Amino acid sequence: MRLLEIPFEVTAPNVDESRVASPARAKADAIARPDEVTIAADTEIEVDGERIGKPTDASQAVAMLASLSGREHEVRSEVTVVAASGAHMHFAVRSRVTLRELSLRQIDRYVAGGEPLDKAGAYAIQGEGRRLVESYDGCLANITGLPLCHVYFALRRVGVVSRERPEIACQAHFDFACPVWRAAQRQGRALRDGGEYRSWSEDVSG
Repeated sequence: MRLLEIPFEVTAPNVDESRVASPARAKADAIARPDEVTIAADTEIEVDGERIGKPTDASQAVAMLASLSGREHEVRSEVTVVAASGAHMHFAVRSRVTLRELSLRQIDRYVAGGEPLDKAGAYAIQGEGRRLVESYDGCLANITGLPLCHVYFALRRVGVVSRERPEIACQAHFDFACPVWRAAQRQGRALRDGGEYRSWSEDVSG
């Protein structure tokens, strides 16, 4: 949100993410206040039809990374925006990531640094976890936890206009040329409640 130069305040909702079907929706409902815009997000990993959240401890982080080693998985960030009127919009964005073949020693060394313990799938592509990644496809911001282009258009619908364009801010922050920002913006303009968007795809139907 700082990249978009939108004033905001952070509120930590009292939600057990493991006990609700839609953590983003539950978080938004827990903290939404009348006459204010609320945005909540939650990121999970999907592999073999199973959704994987954040590890509860170092041993679970090691197990997660061992199961993802050398394999492709999807990163799914769901977002709920609550307008000042109370109207809700909920959608999810997906990206694809493939991790390198990792030895147990590499995994243990990474986990010992502490970075994986609050990250879905037990790695952070924006941190030291980038060294574990072989390749990714789709929105990089989505993998870090918030699909900026999609969120930009969702916020505009509820009257929040950012001072910065998402494609400019994101590429400058991560110092890269995003190959999918035009497709992501087309999806953002076509957002619908309940939509699921593959950020590596040109499909805008959700």
